[in-house]
Amino acid sequence: MRQAGVRWMVTAAAMALVVALAPIDTPAQNGAPKDGKGKGKGKDGPGGVIAVNGVRDENLPAPPVGPTPRMPDGKPDLSGVWLSGNYSFGNIGGALPLQPWAQQLANERRATQGRDDPEAKCLPAGVPRITPYPMKLVQTPKLVVMLFEGNVHNYRQFFMDGRPHDKDLDPSWMGESIGKWDGDTLVVDTVNFNDKTWLTGGGAPHTTQLHVTERYQRPELGHLDIEITLEDPGAFTKPHTFKRQHTLSATWEIHEYVCNEFNVDSDRLVGPVQNQ
Repeated sequence: MRQAGVRWMVTAAAMALVVALAPIDTPAQNGAPKDGKGKGKGKDGPGGVIAVNGVRDENLPAPPVGPTPRMPDGKPDLSGVWLSGNYSFGNIGGALPLQPWAQQLANERRATQGRDDPEAKCLPAGVPRITPYPMKLVQTPKLVVMLFEGNVHNYRQFFMDGRPHDKDLDPSWMGESIGKWDGDTLVVDTVNFNDKTWLTGGGAPHTTQLHVTERYQRPELGHLDIEITLEDPGAFTKPHTFKRQHTLSATWEIHEYVCNEFNVDSDRLVGPVQNQ
């Protein structure tokens, strides 16, 4: 591998780890832009995107402009390589409404500096947690596939063929996702999670009762808007809804990134040991 390729991977991995360990209620996590309108300004705002070198790159081309592309059946075509704004990939919509036990566990995970974060050990980030790396949507009438460049180079499948949730599936890292169209909005219903992932880099937990509903909209060519609702009667006091926006890249393709090959920080995650 070229030296430059190794350099950006290591840089991006380090940056992702730093963000992952940020507290839940930091500006990066709550996604509050500087101007209060969803569009940051200047070096402190999310005017750029997290590029493949792990930092905001203000020199990236502006997203393409044009009408919403559509499939032969008239539905919006969500396909493309999507970049997360630097306020978007960490955005969880502010502090989560955690039950006391869940808040205590999150506090303990912070106190140990994220030592046991599954994502930092190259395990799947889960849903809705994402990395600053690009992701790609591939859309067909009966299946939408979401491919992630970051971490373990994993994927999600949105089944669009009308099937119900499979009650016999074992709980999984990414859950089981069933999609359907509500007008021009793709609604994705995901259940059947294990309880191993963290909802945020700050350690917010969830249970196997986690239920994620996502509403995908492509208002025009260059942007993808997602409204996400989290429900977990085992860990939350009430449902929690927030929004993210992704920007289309017309110049970048997702690349192979095998986290395990570059996971040089895992042995350094030695936060203070809590009393057992």
